[in-house]
Amino acid sequence: MTQRISLTRYLIEKQRGSRDAGGEGTIPPQLRLLLEVVARACKSISLAVTKGALGGVLGAAESENVQGEIQKKLDIIANEVLIEANEWGGHLAAMASEEMEGIYLVPNRYPQGEYLLMFDPLDGSSNIDVNVSIGTIFSVMVKKTEGPGVSEQDFLQPGTQQVAAGYCVYGPQTTLVLTVGEGVAMFTLDREQGSFVLTQENVRIPEDTQEFAINMSNMRHWAPPVTRYIEECLAGKTGPRGKDFNMRWIASMVADVHRILTRGGVFMYPWDQREPGKPGKLRLMYEANPMGWLVEQAGGAASTGTERILDIQPSQLHQRVSVVLGSKNEVERVARYHAEHQK
Repeated sequence: MTQRISLTRYLIEKQRGSRDAGGEGTIPPQLRLLLEVVARACKSISLAVTKGALGGVLGAAESENVQGEIQKKLDIIANEVLIEANEWGGHLAAMASEEMEGIYLVPNRYPQGEYLLMFDPLDGSSNIDVNVSIGTIFSVMVKKTEGPGVSEQDFLQPGTQQVAAGYCVYGPQTTLVLTVGEGVAMFTLDREQGSFVLTQENVRIPEDTQEFAINMSNMRHWAPPVTRYIEECLAGKTGPRGKDFNMRWIASMVADVHRILTRGGVFMYPWDQREPGKPGKLRLMYEANPMGWLVEQAGGAASTGTERILDIQPSQLHQRVSVVLGSKNEVERVARYHAEHQK
């Protein structure tokens, strides 16, 4: 029987070094412990999601988040689970969430660590009540400034500074997808044992694809380069691409990106004319950066259409961006169409 490797063992081996003798450790002990806590929080969220109506967690809450979006009950529950699980361990200096206006400082009664944790506690909230896959996205960075204080400025680092990123998708299986800068690994939750088990290492995204994910209902609002790309895909074998494409759209970034990591494709949430002053819909710090790094670590690419997502210097905690990520050759094609249009 093939030996099963738990998330804990995987992280310990990363801390010690490679599985080959003489390897040098790639993650510090405190980061390992932090990631284990995040994984335990995701297990708790998975349990709440699984109970659904039986747990009284479906439906909207009587509140809005900082973006003015109506919160679901599970949005609030997931946010509280992640905060309560992580605030006391001594690994963090502060946290930031899509659901909170400002940063969350670790209370004085707990020791402070050097890491900063950012998360979208429940991505794809519109799918909660219809029993479609949703998930949690997280990103970890190191606090750069010295001293005990933490400010919002400490979080405003480009995605290249991430030391860990991942997501947990709550679907037919609960799957944790993780990178610490050495490729992408997937872990499946064994509910009987209560632990995440390694089920795939060195995840790779094919460079070419015949599948795209985009909300077609917004087509009339897109910029010309995006319209050009999608129209070429829709033209199929008789068009300039010379092949047929399939469209997929789950309206949950976690689920759509998980499909791309599993079998390839391109995910697009571009700028559109409905709110021309906003550069995009998705949040840079909680969604685009962690997902962009995961995709790049799996051999794909992540762009706004005009620049690499991970190179963006954030100016705001809740900054939004246009997102095009997935199979490398398709992302580069979209970027080329943007460059040609600008000329």
